[in-house]
Amino acid sequence: MGHSAAVWDHRTAIEVTKDWNGIDQVVLRNPQGASARVSLHGGQVTSWRNEQGEELLFTSSKAIFKPPKAMRGGIPICFPQFGNCGSLEQHGFARNKLWTIDENPPPLPPNDSRGKSFIDLLLKPSEEDLKGWPHSFEFRLRVSLAADGVLTLISRIRNVNGKPFSFSFAYHTYLSVSDISEVRIEGLETLDYLDNLCQRERFTEQGDAITFESEVDRVYLGSSHMIAVIDHEKKRTFVIRKEGLPDVVVWNPWDKKAKSMVDFGDEEYKQMLCVDGASIEKPITLKPGEEWTGRLEVAVVPSSFCSEYLDH
Repeated sequence: MGHSAAVWDHRTAIEVTKDWNGIDQVVLRNPQGASARVSLHGGQVTSWRNEQGEELLFTSSKAIFKPPKAMRGGIPICFPQFGNCGSLEQHGFARNKLWTIDENPPPLPPNDSRGKSFIDLLLKPSEEDLKGWPHSFEFRLRVSLAADGVLTLISRIRNVNGKPFSFSFAYHTYLSVSDISEVRIEGLETLDYLDNLCQRERFTEQGDAITFESEVDRVYLGSSHMIAVIDHEKKRTFVIRKEGLPDVVVWNPWDKKAKSMVDFGDEEYKQMLCVDGASIEKPITLKPGEEWTGRLEVAVVPSSFCSEYLDH
């Protein structure tokens, strides 16, 4: 079979290919046969499969795979703005830029490399970018796939400017679910949230868990570092762990909004749910030379193991 994790060479587990637009994409594999695919367009994770080859992220059948449009699905990176709450394009420009492979990244802790295949990407602003957002930065992204199939994204954003700047951020994670009406989220109970369907009015979550029977577009504030998205029909749970990302965006467009989006199928809202690790309510401010780190880890476990997994 393959190598054991102990002698696993992450370099042999990486393949760089081109997509149908001629843009490089990186495929990561682990010894058990799980995989993840990352496009250099936007530094976007476009696929994450378990060892059975089953796709765990949602991508719309009507997604437009033509730069500079961001692809509807996977995990787009929203930086330096989330949504339309600033002067920039929706969700900022990082998801629409061409990233490069960082051949010589500053080291991460050793436990972020063991038994993993990973790729380091880099984004720096172009002259054109600086006209629209006049702040110099280095954005380093590591995407890794562990021996147990866990997907991790670590973003490190450094201010290489002469003055402070502020930004908001989200990993806009499209999860693939069997039926949205059979899904619930645990870990956001009793939190305040901003409701984007009510002009960002602030409410407090009253339910024991979040379930779905109509459009939802909320930013939950100050959440714990772990959330569970339970898919009853598939009897599996996405366990999301995060660091440096106090907020959680929960979004499902439901039927009416789905019909209004050109790059989204009319019925596809039933098969997807966005649950984003984010920092939105209080923008992150970096002084010159400072660096911010935001980490997202997504695992899939059988729902029967979930409570035991969450206790760790």
